[in-house]
Amino acid sequence: MSLLDRLFHRKPDPRMTMQPLYSAVVHRGRAVHWYVEGGVPDTLDGRFDMIAAVLSLVLLRLEQADLRHESVWLTELFVDDMEAQLRQIGIGDIVVGKHIGRMVSALGGRLSAYKEGLAPDGDLNAALRRNLYRGEPVADTAVADVEARLRAFSDALSLWPAASLLAGDLPA
Repeated sequence: MSLLDRLFHRKPDPRMTMQPLYSAVVHRGRAVHWYVEGGVPDTLDGRFDMIAAVLSLVLLRLEQADLRHESVWLTELFVDDMEAQLRQIGIGDIVVGKHIGRMVSALGGRLSAYKEGLAPDGDLNAALRRNLYRGEPVADTAVADVEARLRAFSDALSLWPAASLLAGDLPA
C-alpha cells in the first residue's frame, strides 16, 4: 500500500491478491512446449489463445471451488493486461474498447468450449482445433500433445488445493 493510500485511507485493490495466480497463468501459457511440440502459432493471436486456454482451466477450477469473487478478479486482471498489451502495440483509445470486447467474448467462448470439451462425452480435440488453431491445418500429433497436456493440467487442477491456487501455485 502506498503512502497516499494510507494517508487517504484507501483500501487496497482486492484484485491484486490474484496477481500471483495471473502471473503463473501467463507463465504457463507462454511455455515453449505449446509452440514447439504443440504447434500453436507463436504469434500475438497464438499467445493470446494459449493464455486464454490455461486461464479457462483455472477459471473452471475456481468455479468448482465456488470462488466467484476471485474468478472475477482474475478475469479483470486478464482484461487489464490485454488492454495494456493492445496499447503497447499502438492500438488507440478509440478502438481499444472494441478489441477488449472481442477478447472478453473470445475468453467466454473458449471457457464454454473447453468446459464442454473436457466433459466425459466432450470433444476437446475439436474445441482446440476451432479455438486454439482457429481452424488452420495442424498436425494431429501437435493437437494430441496440447490436448494431453491440457487434460493433465485440468485433472491436476481439480485436485489442487484452492489455497495453493490462490497463492499462485499451479500444479506441474
